[in-house]
Amino acid sequence: MRRNARNSQNDDMGNQIIKYASIGVVILTVIVIGLLIYSQSLTDDVRESTLNREQLANLMNRSNENEVQEEGTEATSTEMGKTVEEAKNELENSNTTNQTSDRTSQSNTTNTTNSTSTTNTSKSSNTTKTTTNSSNTNKPVTTNTNQTNATKTENAVTTNQTTEPKTEKKETTQELAFVKPVEGEIVKEYAKENLLFSETLQEWTVHTGIDIQADKTTVVKAAEAGTIKSIKNDPRYGLTIVVEHANGFQTVYSNLLTSEFVVEGEKVEKEQSLGTVGNTAAFESADEPHLHFEVLKDNAQVDPTIYLK
Repeated sequence: MRRNARNSQNDDMGNQIIKYASIGVVILTVIVIGLLIYSQSLTDDVRESTLNREQLANLMNRSNENEVQEEGTEATSTEMGKTVEEAKNELENSNTTNQTSDRTSQSNTTNTTNSTSTTNTSKSSNTTKTTTNSSNTNKPVTTNTNQTNATKTENAVTTNQTTEPKTEKKETTQELAFVKPVEGEIVKEYAKENLLFSETLQEWTVHTGIDIQADKTTVVKAAEAGTIKSIKNDPRYGLTIVVEHANGFQTVYSNLLTSEFVVEGEKVEKEQSLGTVGNTAAFESADEPHLHFEVLKDNAQVDPTIYLK
């Protein structure tokens, strides 16, 4: 019984599905048919509208042709309706217009002749002007060339003048010949690379100058002409005078007692008195009285014995 009930239910479900499917198919066919009918009606409307436009255009052309024909008939009718007096008046008017046209043509010819004559005169004047201008233009060219030549010569002269002082400067450079600032024996030599034993410090140190033995108050002289650069109390080498010379040279005079003969900025001659020998150097106080003398070339210490003569 149960199986029969189930089978009957399945049959009912299948029949319902078939019914719905058939209904859907019918609806779709109705929609398609409606669309086809609507599209055909649209095409018919478009055709009718195009026909109406063509008919309107033909009617417009026909109306224009009729208007032209009516105007032609009116013109002919008016011409035929003219009287004999109107024809005479027209002939007289045409003669007067011809006479006036002849007069105007004669005046135009005279004007053209006058204009041609004026143009010819203006052309001739212009040609004379151009010739004068061409003659004038030729003149400045020569003057410009002369001016350029003059400027070239001036530049050459100036270049020669500028080169001359250079040669003079080279000629003015002279070699310096340093002399011993005091007469005496060199008790300690220059030792920048080799170490020397210092009695005061009790150690081996470098020595950037030479020590020239001399008694106290011995006058110290300038080794070469120059300018007093500085006078100062150095904490290591005592009272010190620095003289600046040409060619990047400087001379240093240390361990002095006094510097009463010169002042800073003063120009001194070769072997001019600078000060006196003393014993003011703290690093060389254990040594006998002497002058500590240094020579610098471009701010670097060099061996003074190389330059002393």
